[in-house]
Amino acid sequence: MTPQLISIYALGAMFVVATIWPVNMGVLAFVGAFLVGTLAAGMTAKDIIAGFPGSLFLTLVGITYLFAIAQNNGTIDWLVQLAVKAVRGRIAAIPWIMFGITGALTSVGAVSPAAVAIIAPIALGFAARYNINPLLMGLLVIHGAQGGGFSPISIYGGITNTVVAKAGLPLNELFTFFASLGVNLAVSVILFFLMGGRKLMGARAALAGGPGDEPVPRTRVATAQRGPQAFGDSESEALSEERKLARIIDDTMAEDEPAPTQGGSRVYQALTLVGLVALAVLVLVFNQDIGFVSITIGLILSLMAPNLQKRAIGQVSWPEIMLITGVSTYVFVLEKMGTISFVGTSVAGLASPMIAALLLCFIGAVVSAFASSTAVLGSLIPLAVPFLQAGTGVNPVGFIGAMAVSSTIVDVSPFSTNGAIVLATAKNVDRDVFFRKLMAYGALITVVAPVVVWLLFIVIA
Repeated sequence: MTPQLISIYALGAMFVVATIWPVNMGVLAFVGAFLVGTLAAGMTAKDIIAGFPGSLFLTLVGITYLFAIAQNNGTIDWLVQLAVKAVRGRIAAIPWIMFGITGALTSVGAVSPAAVAIIAPIALGFAARYNINPLLMGLLVIHGAQGGGFSPISIYGGITNTVVAKAGLPLNELFTFFASLGVNLAVSVILFFLMGGRKLMGARAALAGGPGDEPVPRTRVATAQRGPQAFGDSESEALSEERKLARIIDDTMAEDEPAPTQGGSRVYQALTLVGLVALAVLVLVFNQDIGFVSITIGLILSLMAPNLQKRAIGQVSWPEIMLITGVSTYVFVLEKMGTISFVGTSVAGLASPMIAALLLCFIGAVVSAFASSTAVLGSLIPLAVPFLQAGTGVNPVGFIGAMAVSSTIVDVSPFSTNGAIVLATAKNVDRDVFFRKLMAYGALITVVAPVVVWLLFIVIA
């Protein structure tokens, strides 16, 4: 058995184990990366550690830390009120506003994960406050980002157009852009009506003194942290005291009364909002690292009110971060040992160009669901160049559009950066249940999307 096949079987075994037992798949992936890398690929531990996604780790930590601060001091709650007033209380408009904002950001050059990292926490705050399905809200944010991701001035569009131009293939930048936008918009419309959008169309949030507006129950957006971490590093706190605190919090949450106002003055909330705007400007305009910038802004805000923010670091979504970084490290091992190239080359060499095009779309979708969409676009499109240039009947423009959509629409997967951000920032949800729903939808879109775009852009076009 070849090392490449061993790595593929090991990945399948991880999914089986994580499905049957409540084991964090990130732990399995780290162990798998170590065992497969050293025993099957001859890599050293140092080589494997080099594949740890430090940038992704810092992004997830920084964003969840900063927005924990914003939630703790009431800034997110304040933004919710302002935004609902802006749409005159029309709750059904909120998911589409988030879709449009993320799409606009990526279409003018923002990296998709950066746009999602900035918008998703605010959008999911809306979902928690106004009883919008958090899965619907998170998916529309991601699909919005991917919908705008292939404009001629975007990151994805630039990479794709450069690869196609170097290969000497026909280039239609607008076709790829509108293919991505159209598919993501169509999927979002379907999701909207399947996940409670029809009910939202008749609901209105209560505005200040607005006659006839249906009151929407308040939902606690951020809650006090539970568990040992709530006490910092002190070991002098008794376990009985921790349990007592947890019971008090549970009793408070169970009471049918409005949630208390979040701590923090309006001035402090305004400064927090300035920090969030600064994050967007520094990342999107000046191309600064979103992880470092978010942690820096979070530290500044924490120093301004240390007692209010002392639990923020414990609210970072560590289990999700472990999961994502572990899987990403394993994918790095797969890339280094040639597994991805092995699969892609095998498919590209098939006798039927149409089937090869479909399988390449599938490979792009599957790999991108776990790894970087940018890397997939840069590596799989060149594999298809030989049979695209051979006059086999496959429309190069249609194939590029199909590959572009297949390789990015699956970023809803919780193993991708975008899906990980949504999972990490979802509020008032059962994390395990939300993860399974996100994973199920990711699996569905990974299977269905390549077939649909293959039919639309290659077979029919």
